[in-house]
Amino acid sequence: MTSSTPIEASDTAPALRIKVCGMREVANVAAVAALQPDFLGFIFYPKSGRFVADSLDAGQLKSLPESCRKVGVFVDETSAVIQQQVTRYGLDLVQLHGHETPRQCAELQAAGVPVIKAFSFDANVDFETLRPYAPYCTYFLFDTKGEQPGGNGTTFDWQLLQDYPLDVPYFLAGGLDEQHAEALAQLKLPGLYAVDLNSRFELKPGLKDDLKLARMFQRLRP
Repeated sequence: MTSSTPIEASDTAPALRIKVCGMREVANVAAVAALQPDFLGFIFYPKSGRFVADSLDAGQLKSLPESCRKVGVFVDETSAVIQQQVTRYGLDLVQLHGHETPRQCAELQAAGVPVIKAFSFDANVDFETLRPYAPYCTYFLFDTKGEQPGGNGTTFDWQLLQDYPLDVPYFLAGGLDEQHAEALAQLKLPGLYAVDLNSRFELKPGLKDDLKLARMFQRLRP
């Protein structure tokens, strides 16, 4: 299990980290991992079109380099089940994308499981609702509010984050595509730590286009 302390920037590390989320097939995981993302995300939510089911190879995930941190995405799951999957697949962090409480985040943190808590944004964002989670989360993730808990493929107004008041670094998600590369590379927002790439980089749900991802990586990384 990795530390819950966020990765610090260095002279060689990219200023904006990259997470690719929503894979499950062995060959596709290997192809995307070869691009050296900072995080790989795997969805353990049965109602998602990217649900891993029994497709993941636990041995493959455990053999990935430490620099590629593995994230399990859960929606309103019990802490016991989450911890079972963390152990089975050697997950480094969990991303909670449902209605999980600060108490559950604290419970997982106390068990040595670093937490990314996801929140869906629209124009009525209230950062004060995030404050109770802050002591128990390594990162937040901000996505676009939509019909699904995530992966809806649409962006929100990033300028809503200009007044972000908390110390918890966050991932920016929601419909990010190649057309956003230049704006993302130049984006200066308080707390911005990483981008989350998912639905706009797919050949079909759960299968990523590694060539399109490679182009995006080249444009985001100095």
